[in-house]
Amino acid sequence: MARLNLWRWGVLALAGLYFLVPLAASVVFTVDVPGQGITFDAYTQIFATDGFVSSLLLSLELALATIVVVLLLMVPAMVALRLGAPRLRPVVEVVCSLPLVVPPIAFVAGIGTVLKWGPDHLSRTPLFETFVAIQNPDFPFVLVLAYVVMALPFVYRALDAGLRAVDVRTLVEAARSCGAGWPQALLQAVLPNLRGALLNASFLTLALVLGEFTVAQLLGFRPFAVWIVNVSGSQAQLSVAVSVLSLLVTWVLLLVLAGFGGRTRPTSRG
Repeated sequence: MARLNLWRWGVLALAGLYFLVPLAASVVFTVDVPGQGITFDAYTQIFATDGFVSSLLLSLELALATIVVVLLLMVPAMVALRLGAPRLRPVVEVVCSLPLVVPPIAFVAGIGTVLKWGPDHLSRTPLFETFVAIQNPDFPFVLVLAYVVMALPFVYRALDAGLRAVDVRTLVEAARSCGAGWPQALLQAVLPNLRGALLNASFLTLALVLGEFTVAQLLGFRPFAVWIVNVSGSQAQLSVAVSVLSLLVTWVLLLVLAGFGGRTRPTSRG
């Protein structure tokens, strides 16, 4: 048993070094300026840099919209699949896994082709205004649609794991026997027992949106990830400092999520 624990601690130590050494090197690069010594100017300049606040707010807005849309799409579908059509589960699993197979370049090329095709063929129809509206630079809803597709594999896995741990049929039948309708049974009986799965799906979607670069760059928009790359061309230390800060914020969110899920677990069992 002691030997097994030693191996576990060894693996954890190697994993910690694998992640912490590059992070430490990045921090040293941002604070150690040749000729000036240790300075934190790269971090103090982040909030004053042009485009930082607007790009970060845009990414957070896109993430929130993506989370709402993908959960509204997937939660009812997954519950209905588990209750009424369990044989279709392999089909849905394959469909939701397709974004992992299609390269982002091919995906965004298809989106760009559709966006270019729309104005040429729909200029005299009401749909033309829709094509213009979803490409508004202030809030490009086309990115939300793209991110929903890209988040499907992660959201599906998170919700599927949560539904496997819950007797959905019994919960719904109990709620229906008490006079609740289908929406009420879903909101008050099923969703409270899927809190952990919903949080996991939301966090994975948030991480995806904050870190996605290819689709946004090729479509000509400038969320947070694109802003970091653009800044890195002229201000290397600042871009690395922003990356370190965003990574630390992501870790804090992950720890908060893990702690929240750990506190809610005993309650759900009771």
